[in-house]
Parts: sequence; C-alpha cells; structure tokens
Amino acid sequence: MQVVSISSLKGGVGKTSVTTGLASAALAAGIKTLVVDLDPHADATTALGVQPGEQLDIGRMLKSPRRAKLAENVVRSNWSARAHSNGSGPAVLDVAVGSAYTGIYDRPDLGRRDLRRLTAVLVGAGNYQLVLIDCPPSLNGLTRMAWSASDKVALVAEPGLFSVAGTERTMRAIQLFKQEFAPNLSPAGIVANRVRTGSSEHTYRLAEMESMFGELLLSPRIPEQANWQQIQGAAHPVHHWPGDSAKSAAALFDELLANLMASGSGLRSRAR
Repeated sequence: MQVVSISSLKGGVGKTSVTTGLASAALAAGIKTLVVDLDPHADATTALGVQPGEQLDIGRMLKSPRRAKLAENVVRSNWSARAHSNGSGPAVLDVAVGSAYTGIYDRPDLGRRDLRRLTAVLVGAGNYQLVLIDCPPSLNGLTRMAWSASDKVALVAEPGLFSVAGTERTMRAIQLFKQEFAPNLSPAGIVANRVRTGSSEHTYRLAEMESMFGELLLSPRIPEQANWQQIQGAAHPVHHWPGDSAKSAAALFDELLANLMASGSGLRSRAR
C-alpha cells in the first residue's frame, strides 16, 4: 500500500482536481483505492459522487482514531459502479468522507500525539493498494497529520509566480517536517497543473520550475481543460466522460499516476 498526500499551500491550483484525476486513473487501472477527504470543504467527496449516510466522516474517525473502524465507515464511490457498467471488471474506489468537522484539527499547535491520529485510522486500510489524501491548502494540523501518515507528498502548482514561490516554501516545509516527525516521508514530485500552452507567462514559469526543481517536476504536465468543471459537477470520472479532450486528459492522468507511484523507488520521471 502506498499512501500519498496531495498538497499545496496555495489554494485555487486544482489540488482536488488532481486528486480526482488520479483516482479516476487508479480506478481504470483496477488499483484498489481509498480517497481520504481531509479538506474541511469536502470537495473531493462531492466530486466522487458520494452521498454520506450513517457512516462516520473522517473528522469523527479522527476524534477516536483507535476505536474507528475504517472498513465500516468508508463509502463506495459511485464511480466504481460506472467502471463495472463499462465492463472493466472488478474495481474499487472508496472514500473516507470529508466534512467541516475536520476543521477542529486544522490549527498550527497540534502536538506529536495528535499528528498520529490519521496514522492510527489508516491502520485499517491494509486492503487498499493506494491511499490518496486530499489535504487542505495550508500547513496547519490537517496537512501535517496527513504527512505523518504518508509515504510521500505530491505537490500541485500552477505555473504562476505565487504558486511557484509557494511550492518552494512547501518543499522546505516537507524537509523540516521529515527531519522532526516523519523520517520515511519523501517528496513524490510536483504536478504542474492548469498549464496554458499559449501563455508566455506559463512557459517562463515552467522553465523556472524545471531549473528550481529538476527531476522532481513530474511529467506529464496537466493542461487547463475547459470542461473540467462540467465533469466534476456531474460527479463523473474523466475516464468515462465522452469526447476527445476527456480521453486526452485521462491518458495524462494514467501516465501521471504511473510516474507518481514509481517515484518512491527513486524512478522519478524527468519533466518534459
């Protein structure tokens, strides 16, 4: 099992979109996957087509992590049913449902014991091959809790001045956190998202990112897609959305997922 935090310290860069794109790729590949929606806004839960029921959300599981029964409280994404209906065979995509309740842990003063809460909950995740944690866009308690529970961190950035600067700060934060709390944590790489190929500013910033981050800048880069809001609004996996642009995006996320999972073995893909 690989546990990957999808992080950014700057909001609005498409972090949840990358999480759901990777989840769609994992589902298409038959990788048994759990998405942990740790962002209090719970956008990943909505995008994955989950209707919360009687199950505990992730915030309430964090409240009593050693008594939380993860297997009994995850919710099957309706994306799994779509995968079955398309004849792709057994496919599992489960969600630890997000809620505003997690916000009580999103503060900067969590102690070491509190930082292990998610780790304790994920003890029950042994049946999954991949766990994707959608983190809030901050370096408060929830993100640090996610990093404590993770094998690696994937950072999402737009090729813009503030996003690039924020990514550099996040890389430093990961190294400091690794030294103090999580010696086995590693940066999986940086995902350049919402790239506009006709933008001279984006071209310049991508070159800057290549210079700053080298092989940590993962390929492929994810272009801005006009119908992405429509896909997410329909709570639909990109792999099953009609049209050539969706097929192209699905192929990019397939490649990105493969490179992301290989990155833990030191096989980071060089940026294009």
